[in-house]
Amino acid sequence: MTTPTRSTAAPGDTATAPRPGERDLERYRGELTGYCYRMLGSAFEAEDAVQETMVRAWRSLDRFEGRSSLRSWLYRIATNVCLTMLGGAGRRARPMDLTESQPTATATLGAPLPETAWIEPMPDVRAMPAPEEHAETRESIRLAFVAALQHLAPRQRAVLILREVLSWRAAEVAELLGTTVASVNSALQRARATLASTGVTESGPSEPLSEEHRALLTRYLDAFERYDMDALTALLAEDATLSMPPYSLWMRGPSDIADWMLGQGSDCEGSRLVPTRANDCGAFGQYREDPAGGWSPWALQVIEISGGRITGINAFLDTARLFPLFGLPDHLPEPEQPQKPE
Repeated sequence: MTTPTRSTAAPGDTATAPRPGERDLERYRGELTGYCYRMLGSAFEAEDAVQETMVRAWRSLDRFEGRSSLRSWLYRIATNVCLTMLGGAGRRARPMDLTESQPTATATLGAPLPETAWIEPMPDVRAMPAPEEHAETRESIRLAFVAALQHLAPRQRAVLILREVLSWRAAEVAELLGTTVASVNSALQRARATLASTGVTESGPSEPLSEEHRALLTRYLDAFERYDMDALTALLAEDATLSMPPYSLWMRGPSDIADWMLGQGSDCEGSRLVPTRANDCGAFGQYREDPAGGWSPWALQVIEISGGRITGINAFLDTARLFPLFGLPDHLPEPEQPQKPE
């Protein structure tokens, strides 16, 4: 696939501007991935949607006349791809959306639900390849907000993301969706009302990971690896939650979380954690001790923080799919023992 030289002509100067090429398309892959992730609630489906968008765009480049910007054109294709993928699909959710919390004394995992049931985590580096350039969109990939978006009808979802998250003008959204400004404004009003009823709103720019948050995550890592439940629960908010997709079971509060970890979850003692980033949150690849030696993947933990406390431990257990996505190793070896002097 050859790549023409990127144009330096003035916008709209279609008479002299060379047609965009692969490099021009690829510069939008990151932000399109974030957009499709918000639409679909799945990192894997988002990447599929963006790849399909790029394929369709490349095949149609000879018909791109520059009447709209390349970015708008790509978003139109991506939106159509997402709307098609959402046709007939069920709503993805978090465990907290599906059931009530269970006290540890009566908690059972039950049967796992299929991967299509869940909001999936997204690596920051894929949805926000240059966070400093997209500070206004960081908050909107948080798990709670992406889950709230799934309550909206697909076209309302597109309108709200484009207007509220990406700050498109109503006229631009109307052109993209092939509708009127009045229709866009009406859809946005309904979407806002639905979103407000979920108790979650898009609250604007989030602060970069602060030193206080980094210190809190370091203390969590230390407490978890030592399996010190007193130290760990001291870091939790009173209404902190623990969830474990693909199971619908979840629990609330430091006491129940500690009881679970010391009871049915006690096999996690001796785990090792490898830091990463997901959904604009600190995250860890969790590895449990392997009887054959070293540590094997067990969960991707996404740690939600608010008010100087941990408010959510989201342990996604589908490591076969998630660890490669996050670039996490498939095994941690035993540390090498220092050689004894001869």
